[in-house]
Amino acid sequence: MKQALNRRRFLKGTAIATAGMTMSHTASADLVAGQDGYPYEITKTDAEWRAQLGDFAFGILREGKTEPEGSSPMLEDKRAGHFECKGCDLPLYQSIFRVYPGKGWVFFRVAEPNSLLAGIDGPNGATMDPNFNALLEGTPELGELFSIEVHCRRCGSHMGHILPIKGQALHCIDGTSLNLVPA
Repeated sequence: MKQALNRRRFLKGTAIATAGMTMSHTASADLVAGQDGYPYEITKTDAEWRAQLGDFAFGILREGKTEPEGSSPMLEDKRAGHFECKGCDLPLYQSIFRVYPGKGWVFFRVAEPNSLLAGIDGPNGATMDPNFNALLEGTPELGELFSIEVHCRRCGSHMGHILPIKGQALHCIDGTSLNLVPA
């Protein structure tokens, strides 16, 4: 029986093909935010970022760490509005695209156009911290795929990852990386 190619199959196939093509390349997870050679519009020293963000948020936005599961106050905040990068206030997500898959992080279906850049992290978070690895447990659809890291196009701050969750490609975002601007 021949099956039609729909958007979901196309996206899954593209993600798998992309991951397969990158397996021979070096993972970029250990690159510090803003240190990847891309000409970001907003650049600051580590001391300036740390003064602006504080130590915990600095670790997530600038060092690519993952907040502990269930720790973000944004998990329970269901107000309408848009979400901005905590590092530079660039609008990244709209609340109408937020989803609640029952995991301990903030999830969105899509981002604002031209707001994020993506990079490849190691297979199953191999180069990630234990908080990220906790998300991958019990998610067999990830197999040995690399995860797709997303970061702010304007300042390079780490936001989270795009992951297949319950058959959907979702943006799994650290709430610490965002500011909610209520509607």
